[in-house]
Amino acid sequence: MSKKESYKFPTPTNPIAELIKRRRLQVLVHSCIYYALDDNIVPDHIFDGWARELEQLMKDHPDAYSDRFDYAFEEWDSSSGFNLPNRDPWILNKAQWLLKNR
Repeated sequence: MSKKESYKFPTPTNPIAELIKRRRLQVLVHSCIYYALDDNIVPDHIFDGWARELEQLMKDHPDAYSDRFDYAFEEWDSSSGFNLPNRDPWILNKAQWLLKNR
């Protein structure tokens, strides 16, 4: 996927799936900001809460939500976002946009 390509994420109608989607995107983008861009816009305790909640949601509802980043969360746990695809063009663009517009 090039920088100019866009990706349309699934739009869940189930509240659990919507929350999983939101938390996954938050964890992906904020991991990029922290690990790839060496910055931070949310306190660590907030990120840690999102990550723990996401880990539990995915454990409790393994088939509730799916998108192109499924592979990144297959063996992920909430201990770190370091090994997530922090240089993916879509994630990197969103992270840079957030930093620019904070």
